[in-house]
Amino acid sequence: MKKIIVILSLLTLVLVISSFSKEERTLNSNITSTIEISTVPNEKESLHQIYNIPFVGNSFNGFKEAVAFKESQGRYHVVNTLGYLGKYQFGRTTLERFKIYNTKQFLSSPELQEDAFIALCSVNKWILRKDIRRSVGKKINGIKITESGILAAAHLSGAGNVKKYLRSNGKKKFKDAYGSSIEHYLEQFSGFNTSFIEANKKPAL
Repeated sequence: MKKIIVILSLLTLVLVISSFSKEERTLNSNITSTIEISTVPNEKESLHQIYNIPFVGNSFNGFKEAVAFKESQGRYHVVNTLGYLGKYQFGRTTLERFKIYNTKQFLSSPELQEDAFIALCSVNKWILRKDIRRSVGKKINGIKITESGILAAAHLSGAGNVKKYLRSNGKKKFKDAYGSSIEHYLEQFSGFNTSFIEANKKPAL
């Protein structure tokens, strides 16, 4: 009789522990889903803090992964509501500049997307070479201007809009259709080492 009571007690304990574990897993799952849905970056928060991006320092690799996470959460196959494509959210006209016309092939090729990002950075660095030389180290609207911030802002808005912003000392501003601004990118992506990128008017993929 005592053995039966002991066995029943153990079974009850196992069931209770199992129930708690299931509830804890469900709670954790709900919390994670809520964070993914409701977290929205603001102008002052670190991208690494917001999105839990693996920290890879201030290297060029850190720069491109941070930009990619802001653009698409690092997903190669995503197309947004405005038709921008891939990990770095390229527009079709930008891809055509690099003689990329097959968007299905582009979306299915991580290597091509990485090469295209480097090529675009090279072009933007060439277009903005004088502005980089004049503006890096200055403060505009309270934001310290860096080369990486300029290149990220050019990826968002195009080099021409960044040029207008810098040459007007921050008076000519720009926001994209989702509300991201040149100033946001200048601040969020400052301080990365982009010396790896060579200024090149016509980079080859």
